[in-house]
Amino acid sequence: MAAMRIGILGSGSVGQTLADKLLTLGHEVTLGSRSEANPTGTAWAEAAGPHGHNGTFADTAEFGELVINATLGAVALAALEAAGAKALAGKVLVDVCNPLVFAADGTVTLDPVNDDSMGERIQRAFPDTRVVKALNTLSAPVMVDPTRVPGRHQLFVAGEDAGAKREVTALLESFGWPAADIVDLGGIQAARGLEMLMPFWLSMMRHHGHTDFNYAFQVAG
Repeated sequence: MAAMRIGILGSGSVGQTLADKLLTLGHEVTLGSRSEANPTGTAWAEAAGPHGHNGTFADTAEFGELVINATLGAVALAALEAAGAKALAGKVLVDVCNPLVFAADGTVTLDPVNDDSMGERIQRAFPDTRVVKALNTLSAPVMVDPTRVPGRHQLFVAGEDAGAKREVTALLESFGWPAADIVDLGGIQAARGLEMLMPFWLSMMRHHGHTDFNYAFQVAG
């Protein structure tokens, strides 16, 4: 796909992994944090070269032709509000976050869950933004390099805007995902099931002791 300006909200490991991959593919990237002086974002930008930048959430949303939400689910709406509805209007927003809630005893739950999802909440809060839920069901290294897991395995997209899903699918294909393994689950309501996979994913991570695994489905016929 053609080179783009891509803004990533969130300067943690997921945001940085996606940013690094996008730079290698020829895109220009701004990594956003609450503050432009965020030391993690600043260090990443200094190491990234001329096509990598850091800034505030608002800077990042304004910069990006396409925006990725790689913040924690608990702060996603606040981060997007800081980014600004006007800057996000009309743009594709890839929502990678999961609404995980970690209790003191190690128990993991979700909020929202069952009859709502973060993907849906974001779409309701930003009706003029083209939200696509994707990349939330696997580790960041596998997001950008599917060959870390041998054989065929699947990735999922969900959202109301068919054109936005095509754009996101093209981006995922540039990461190395075969088109046949990118599964369109329909509207943004499908984000409920995608987010509910994450407590199970965490159990599998503890079982295997690493994150190089993914979901693979065999379909009869």
